[in-house]
Amino acid sequence: MTEDLTMKRPYVTVVSGLPRSGTSMMMQMLDAGGLPVLTDNIRKPDEDNPRGYYEFEAVKQVESDASWVNDAEGKAVKMVYRLLYGLPSDHEYRVVFMTRELAEVVASQEVMLERHGKADESVDDARLQQIYRHQLDEVKTWLAGQPNFSVLYIDYHQVLNQSRQVAEQLNTFLGEGLDVAAMAAVPDNQLYRQRATSGRAG
Repeated sequence: MTEDLTMKRPYVTVVSGLPRSGTSMMMQMLDAGGLPVLTDNIRKPDEDNPRGYYEFEAVKQVESDASWVNDAEGKAVKMVYRLLYGLPSDHEYRVVFMTRELAEVVASQEVMLERHGKADESVDDARLQQIYRHQLDEVKTWLAGQPNFSVLYIDYHQVLNQSRQVAEQLNTFLGEGLDVAAMAAVPDNQLYRQRATSGRAG
């Protein structure tokens, strides 16, 4: 099944968005659905992402070395939104772009940084949200102008509350053949800890 799925998808599936916007959860869904994922497992699961980060270190050097993209066709890879600009134009991409309320994103990032002793108070929450909002607007405008990119925007809360619907959207967007039921079973509301309505949570 995996071989067939890879062969029928002559494009790279990219899961992107802000850090802590649900990109790891989305990679878990695609993995469960039967889409091969490109990951090196260097970053291990921890309290912030108990099911794993699904990262691939080579994506961080995409602007200087994009050779890994050739091996990514037919697979899913995760990369933060700022790295999308560096993807080579001679490939086709289908981007699953995760969105989440910025207050929750910032709160989640702060909790993770504090846990690792890397808290940064030089930029306040409101300013950081403003920066993210501006950068997201820029990348969305850029994506809309790229003929070799197709984009599906998925909201973090929708994944948690309407997982079956999201799984069906993903299956359609990625050319059918994925295990919709398995993807829909992945999201776990118990891992939703930074809620905008209740401020920062533990």
